Amino acid sequence: MNVRRRLISGSAVLAATALGLGTLSACSDSSAADNGGKLDVVASFYPMQYLAEQIGGNLVSVTSLTQPGQEPHDLEISAKQTAQLQEADAVLYLKGLQPAVDDAVAQSEVRTKVDAASLTSLEKHGNEVGRHAAEHDDHAGEESGGTDPHIWLDPVKYAEVASGVGKALEKADPDHAAEYKKNTAALVRKLDGLNTQYETGLKNTETKVFITTHAAFGYLAERYGLTEEAITGLDPESEPSVNRVKALEKMAKADGVTTVFYETLVSDKTAKTVAQDAGLKTDVLDPIEGITGKSRGDDYLQVMESNLKALRTALGAK
Repeated sequence: MNVRRRLISGSAVLAATALGLGTLSACSDSSAADNGGKLDVVASFYPMQYLAEQIGGNLVSVTSLTQPGQEPHDLEISAKQTAQLQEADAVLYLKGLQPAVDDAVAQSEVRTKVDAASLTSLEKHGNEVGRHAAEHDDHAGEESGGTDPHIWLDPVKYAEVASGVGKALEKADPDHAAEYKKNTAALVRKLDGLNTQYETGLKNTETKVFITTHAAFGYLAERYGLTEEAITGLDPESEPSVNRVKALEKMAKADGVTTVFYETLVSDKTAKTVAQDAGLKTDVLDPIEGITGKSRGDDYLQVMESNLKALRTALGAK
């Protein structure tokens, strides 16, 4: 997999930030009335779908371009999906995560285009990967330098995005603005509550370091004072170097790490190999890029709560 496909370029971030809510082009006469009374919303992948459904409620009809169980980074848009996007009232996506979606959105005439990356601040976390182990591995952090798109795994940032999405839907369908505002406020309260659960649950732990297959949890780690060590950096399908594995084993012993986390949509082979070599356990830490039968929960909030439980166990929460 080309690592660049996982990254958002600095110029794209600057452009998105500069445009901000101004990028939300909308025609107030659009309408929901054109679609049986519902606003037709296309979401790029599950975290965007969840926002649209929670905020839109019965006022919207939501379709996701990424099917459950499909790895979102490698999505290719079909002709049918292109047509579907063209006919939608609004599209909600995360620029830089799925290049095919970015291209399709740019070429479409969708009246409301909502880029989640423009609704919060994005950061670079690649440079932090391998912070503990870098001195023992020349390859640690070599995939660094890109902006981390995994903003939905930080409840605070996700709430910021939710607020922006709510305003966009209010503008796209002004006749129902009050309901969108109410639903947005309810979702933000849920996310605030989730943030409190994480703050409380991870405040007192035996270790602050956890190992994952790839660097998806940088925002989460930073928010709650943890350190993520990724086996393969930004690309979950790449193979770690021998030096990297040895460095992780040494770091795990030094920092009291007990568990190597893998995720539901990517093979667990590498995680289990590293864990076996280091005498560690394995468990799931789900980046929630899609909900499937393997997910530990039926929606974003439930899976995030399962992630918190897994982290508390692995970190030795008191």
